[in-house]
Amino acid sequence: MKKFYDMKNLRGDLIGGLVAGIVALPLALAFGVQSGLGAVSGLYGAIAIGILAAIFGGTATQASGPTGPMTVITAALVIAAVEYTGSLESALGIILITFLLGGALQIVFGLLNIAKYIKFLPYPVISGFMSGVGLIIVLLQIFPFAGVSAPKSTLAVITELPRFFSELNWAAIGLGIFTILIYYLFPRITKAVPSALVGLIVASLGAYFLRLDVPLIGDIPSGLPSLQIGALLNVDTGAYLLILEYALVLAVLGSIDSLLTSVIADNITKTKHNSNRELIGQGIGNMAAALIGGIPGAGATKGTVVNINAGGRTRLSGTIHGLFLLAVLLGLGQLAAYIPLSVLAGILIPIGFAIIDKKGFRHLLRVPKADAVVLIIVFLVTTFGSLINAVGIGVILASLLFMKRSSDLAEQGTAVTALAGLEGERVWSDELEDYPYMRDCVYIKHLYGPMFFGFTSHFQELIQNLDESICALIIRMDRVPHIDQSGLYAMEEAILDLNLRGVTVLLTGLHPQPYDMLRIIDVIPDLLPEEQLFEEFEDSIAWLRGEGLIKSGDNGKSAGKVSVPESA
Repeated sequence: MKKFYDMKNLRGDLIGGLVAGIVALPLALAFGVQSGLGAVSGLYGAIAIGILAAIFGGTATQASGPTGPMTVITAALVIAAVEYTGSLESALGIILITFLLGGALQIVFGLLNIAKYIKFLPYPVISGFMSGVGLIIVLLQIFPFAGVSAPKSTLAVITELPRFFSELNWAAIGLGIFTILIYYLFPRITKAVPSALVGLIVASLGAYFLRLDVPLIGDIPSGLPSLQIGALLNVDTGAYLLILEYALVLAVLGSIDSLLTSVIADNITKTKHNSNRELIGQGIGNMAAALIGGIPGAGATKGTVVNINAGGRTRLSGTIHGLFLLAVLLGLGQLAAYIPLSVLAGILIPIGFAIIDKKGFRHLLRVPKADAVVLIIVFLVTTFGSLINAVGIGVILASLLFMKRSSDLAEQGTAVTALAGLEGERVWSDELEDYPYMRDCVYIKHLYGPMFFGFTSHFQELIQNLDESICALIIRMDRVPHIDQSGLYAMEEAILDLNLRGVTVLLTGLHPQPYDMLRIIDVIPDLLPEEQLFEEFEDSIAWLRGEGLIKSGDNGKSAGKVSVPESA
């Protein structure tokens, strides 16, 4: 039995799955409403993806379901499909076949090992896109928050403000404010119960017993969902280009969203996920969701983290999370009809603000101007333009800017190599003298060329895979002339992770631009004191010797040697 499942994980998996399911319930309903397909579609999607992505995915502790970014794309698709056909009923086939194709593309991504290329998306592009998605969620919930029917786009939110003020419902606004207060304040009392669920239940009960005249979710079908084969077969052939465009965006965004959550899960559990299998599992879940009329989703960061913190350790926890939502659908589905839309808006608005990358905007005037420009352009195009074009524009701009930087460095006679191979990495000549006298816990990492977005995920992986016995790491920056925003944050996260592990980090040979960037975002001196920066490698050795981390060779003991492993 232990070969298939270790029973010592059962209690943690049960509790973790239930807690993740409780967290997911209000979000699934809210995302379903925001998608334009109704609350039950969010619940159907959460059930299908939650169960199947857990079983077939590559991250043992992942809790999957509808997410903010995926819902924003879904809502845009619904609007486009309705405009094309004239009604939601007629557009349902286009919408569901797009979901189905998006899931199929994720499976293809996994089979073709596309996951390794996703890391080449630069930080400013991801930051600008995610921040734009967060702002879209906030803007589109302003009207429901006030009990007013929501516009179809962010631009319409601005142009229809007169209607907002003429139709606003003070009772709905009161419920929305009450829900937001619970969302933020309840965790100060206890974190045992998710604040979103408490807000959903308390505010909805208050509206029901006080008989407040506010817009509600409305009837939700009870019982098991039925297969939507008829709708899937009823697709206008002229809509294939629309279907392909949105399916590709859903597949790419769902893959990015899931793999980022997988990395977070790895950092917490100190395990390593299988990226390709994760994409296949997510694809299977999204295809199944499409077959029953559910909206697509991805790995949900919040659900995954609470699952792990509550004790979830295996695929059973994610499966239980999905089964719990199924039980809710079968037993309590009709009660959800009484939930006010302003309460759901009160849950979604804080989530939208949480998705906005505050760190990226906080450092906007400090990071390289090119990165800042890319972030702003992608953010604006995402928020007020085409979601499909936003990522493409960002990647093209970032690639052109990187080529420009590389060209400039080459003209200055600087060798530009993205990353030297780790296999066979040699000790540099100025390290040979001290090589015999270094203890085994001191490692050296040589970096070559600019630290840019194509390198950062690999660098973070190298840091995570360092041997547990390491006590000090010397990072040689002599040949790193430039660091962009992606590299900057990768370095920050790496140093923070090493500090938490009790590892002393030293940097040698810092060029002016990387030094200035690390100071601007306070990595120096908050995470890395000035005393641990050295112009020459020999000075770092002398400092380590003074700290007792390197033994002199004259003490009669057999000294270890510097470690330059493949994982370093």
